[in-house]
Amino acid sequence: MKAYIFPGQGAQFSGMGKELYESSSLAKSMFEKANEILGFRITDIMFEGTSEQLKATKVTQPAVFLHSVILAKTIENFHPEMVAGHSLGEFSALVANGALSFEDGLKLVAQRAIAMQKACDIKPSTMAAVLGLADEIVEQVCDSIDGVVVAANYNCPGQLVISGETSAVEKACEAMKVAGAKRALILPVGGAFHSPMMEPAREQLAAAIEATIFLTPICPVYQNVTATAVSDPNEIKRNLITQLTAPVKWTQTVQQMVKDGASIFTEVGPGKVLIGLVGKIEKEVAVASA
Repeated sequence: MKAYIFPGQGAQFSGMGKELYESSSLAKSMFEKANEILGFRITDIMFEGTSEQLKATKVTQPAVFLHSVILAKTIENFHPEMVAGHSLGEFSALVANGALSFEDGLKLVAQRAIAMQKACDIKPSTMAAVLGLADEIVEQVCDSIDGVVVAANYNCPGQLVISGETSAVEKACEAMKVAGAKRALILPVGGAFHSPMMEPAREQLAAAIEATIFLTPICPVYQNVTATAVSDPNEIKRNLITQLTAPVKWTQTVQQMVKDGASIFTEVGPGKVLIGLVGKIEKEVAVASA
């Protein structure tokens, strides 16, 4: 079975989507529609902007979403049998499988970016990558630290991202090294995504998601929160709301997709981060980028 996977924040690069815009009339019309919806020419920043300009939260998330969704729309014979997205990528996956319209998906992503930025501004918070420790050890270390710090992204075996208050994450990094981590490295991010620090953003986004029409998708989406196949629109909504403060179970998601018959994973969007992770999670499956 063919699985399509969609990247999240961090996959952006200067010039992203430009070739797509110039080579496809459908892509061009979708990009121009996005400029209208957002109220600024995001295409100018995507195609010509600096990496610093692309890092701005109100730009990064819509940019990655647009690149992924528009690329999916231009793939010949695009008939996904299962989809999944990493964090922000879940919105791209939901447009690709017909659960969300392009316009509604973009509006939600734009609102998500603004809500997350506001939450980041409330209290100093950050994330860190922990390499070379079993998931259970990382979880135990986080539990032992005073302050808010949790496992946030289960990216692949031996690579887990933690998230929380800056002071708690710093303490956790030192404790991870003592516990035998190869590396515990603070990441250059604006806040503690997928942690309780995102609660104000979750509340804000919940209202927007509840007010948006979700349809029954053409194929299941394997959601970050459950790592299982979901097709019920109401369940999709609930999981999407929970996602902001809950961990991204990417390792578990890929494992479940393979159990359910996925034999080739195609990454749709900027970069090749996800197919790299898939290769580390399940060595026997085929991977490709769109």
